[in-house]
Amino acid sequence: MRRISGSLRGRGGRGAAFRAPRHGGWALHVRFAAVCATVLLTMLLAVDVVAAGLTPARTALWTVLAVLLFVVLVPPKVTAGETSPGSRFLVSRGLLRERRVRMDRLMSVRWADGVAQRIVLRDTDGGRVELDPRVLVADPPLWLLLDEGSRTSRADGLLLYGADVMRELAERLEREMARNVFEVSGLQ
Repeated sequence: MRRISGSLRGRGGRGAAFRAPRHGGWALHVRFAAVCATVLLTMLLAVDVVAAGLTPARTALWTVLAVLLFVVLVPPKVTAGETSPGSRFLVSRGLLRERRVRMDRLMSVRWADGVAQRIVLRDTDGGRVELDPRVLVADPPLWLLLDEGSRTSRADGLLLYGADVMRELAERLEREMARNVFEVSGLQ
């Protein structure tokens, strides 16, 4: 198995190799979720102490609510890896489950309907991953791996639906990255 590094070159290694996103966005989201859950728990306990008196059952209920808020707010961590040359996969790990899709065997790429923008990737092996496009904006090497995998799938005739979505996504990511460069350089 080869590890995919930030420069997209491989190094020898054993076991499943992953390349975690290089930005600190995921860790910040986890901290934000923890702060929100802690604030909620503190407020609920304080109101309960003042209003009716705190009981063990109510304390347990408020703790369960705070934990549920934490679980809902923590985004999945997106990583990429390679099992053999040319066999790359994308993994989305949440607190409760892990989903994996092979990027070289993509069958469809779609925009998910709903309030939050999501990209849904499906492969020929039945794998399915949903991810936020902002993850790709924040981690260009991950986007390059996905783009390369979709091109391989299209060349092999596997990508039945989603070539137009990948083009649209590429244009959007280029605009976002250019905007980020202008903001960092102070030209905006």
